[in-house]
Order: sequence, then structure tokens, then C-alpha cells
Amino acid sequence: MARLPRRLEHGERVTLVEHLDELRSRLVISLVVLAVAFGVAYGFRHTIIGWLNRPLDGRKPITLGVAEPFLTSATVALYAAIAVTLPVLLWQIWAFLAPAMERSSQKVVARLAAVAVALLAGGMAFAYFVVLPSAIPFLLDYDSDLYNIQVRARDYYTFASFTILAVGAIFLMPVFLLGLVRLGVLTADKLRRNRRIGIIATCAVAVALPGIDPVTTTIQWIPLLVLFEASIWAAVFFEKRWARQERWADQFAESEPLTGEP
Repeated sequence: MARLPRRLEHGERVTLVEHLDELRSRLVISLVVLAVAFGVAYGFRHTIIGWLNRPLDGRKPITLGVAEPFLTSATVALYAAIAVTLPVLLWQIWAFLAPAMERSSQKVVARLAAVAVALLAGGMAFAYFVVLPSAIPFLLDYDSDLYNIQVRARDYYTFASFTILAVGAIFLMPVFLLGLVRLGVLTADKLRRNRRIGIIATCAVAVALPGIDPVTTTIQWIPLLVLFEASIWAAVFFEKRWARQERWADQFAESEPLTGEP
């Protein structure tokens, strides 16, 4: 059984060989977890594909090649495995990079990562239950009098998977904005002064998502607008908190008695 990698402390000095050994161990863990998840997802491929087929309203996707049925099912299983194991994969990356940050910064990033996982899951659920059921029928019925519309399995499952992942990534907007505020690139005041630009940007993102009818676009725009507003107020709260912590740290450093030879 492979030895689990030890997480290094901030400032701990290790050799290049030890760094490479840790990197190898974390890559092995990630690949093993992904392989196990792929095996489980492939075993439940009928259920997963059945879930993805629901927006098609009874249409059965077609395949055109000899190996396409197997490759399509394997691809769907791989997408599902990546979606399920993404928190583990990101944690392995974070555990390898964390020693480069101070302990206080590590705690902040760890909390943001936990929130990011929840937002990613919420965004993926929103894409599956709201975006796809409203977008797929509209797209398939568009100019149906001009075309013999059939759905190719490979293209449809790739479209559905990337739509789910893309919407999930869009829901990470609060974490991204908070990260920029923490790095000093943005401020809460600047976000509030540019609120109109943010509203227009979220509207543009909603229009770019699948489903171009007004109802679907509005349904997709509302959670993005809520997330943007939540990002502003979260930035206001955490910016004050971080400034207060820095003042306390400065006061503590100034109050420390100086030591040394008289």
C-alpha cells in the first residue's frame, strides 16, 4: 500500500528529491481515485446516460461508428468521474502548494476552497435542473421545419457535460472576486462603484449560456445577479475583517519587548 504523502509546514526545508516524491505520491493518489470513480461511473453508465437524456424528451441519441457506442459511454463515465472527484483532485493540488503560504493564509484559502466546492456543486445542479431542460428543447426545435433533426450521442453528451461544468465554474464568481479583493487587486468600494458594469456583465454571461429565449435567459441571469450582489457584500465584510486583523497584528508586533544586549 502506497505511503500517503506528508503535508509540509510553511518554511520547512526539504530536498528536491523529497518534493518530487511528494508530487509523485499526490499524482498517484489522484489517478487512483479517478480510476476508481471511473470504474464506478462506467458501471452505472446506464443511469448516468438516462439522467442526461431527460432533456431530450424521449429522443434517443444515435451513433454512427463501430466504436462510437463504447467510446461515448466511456467518455460520459470519464466526465462523471472528473465531476465527482474534482474536490479530491483540487485538494491534492492545494496540499502540494499550501506550504508556500503562511499558516493564516492557508486557513483563508482552505475556507474559500470549501465554499468553492459548495458553489460548484450548486452551479452544476442548477445547470442540470434548470439550464438544460429549458435550453435543449428550444435548440432542437429551432427551425425544425427546415431540418431532419437527429441527435448524435457523442456531440450531445459533450455539450451537456461542458454546459454543466461551465455553469458550475460561473458559480465560482464570489470566490474569484473575494480572491482578488484579498490580493488587493479589487476593493469592496470599487465593486460597489462599478455595480452597473457587473450587472451588465452577468447579463451578458446569461445570454451566452445555452437557451436564448427571454424566459430561459432571465432564469439563468437571476442567480448570477444574486451571486454578484453576494460577492459585493461578502467583500465588504471580509475586507473590514482582514483590515482589523492586520491592525491587531501590527499592534501586537509593536507591543513586543525588544530583546538584546544592553
